[in-house]
Amino acid sequence: MGTFTKLTYHVVFSTKYRKPSITDRIRGRLYEYIGGIVRNSNGSLIEIGGIEDHVHLLVNLSPARSVSETIRDIKANSSKWANEQSEDVSRFEWQKGYGAFTVSYSQIDPVRTYIRNQREHHRRRKFNEEYVELLQRHDIEFDRPFLFEAEHHG
Repeated sequence: MGTFTKLTYHVVFSTKYRKPSITDRIRGRLYEYIGGIVRNSNGSLIEIGGIEDHVHLLVNLSPARSVSETIRDIKANSSKWANEQSEDVSRFEWQKGYGAFTVSYSQIDPVRTYIRNQREHHRRRKFNEEYVELLQRHDIEFDRPFLFEAEHHG
């Protein structure tokens, strides 16, 4: 008997300090590059979307690598690529950490729709609120004071 898997995840992570770094100029190419990283990890990108300060991925990932290894590669390689492309003064960085939630096959279409409608969704709700709701909906415990990185000045 063979081994068969379909491991689907909804992954969310933001730019460092939630800075609006995913500009219209770079968004499409960044998303394509992230899709290539997923494919090189023997996964498939089902959907990608977000706004200027965060990204959502709906992905099938290979069981041969851990979720954390794959996401580490996505974030490290895509930020390196973005910095090589950027003519902006500020450095492109992702936040530490991420959210990853399993998605059953029957819920793929609703999650795709949710990801596609991020721009509309965030006219009414901030990323921080959305992220806390995702954690709560998946019954994940967290400590609010340490949930998001804060930028320090001085």
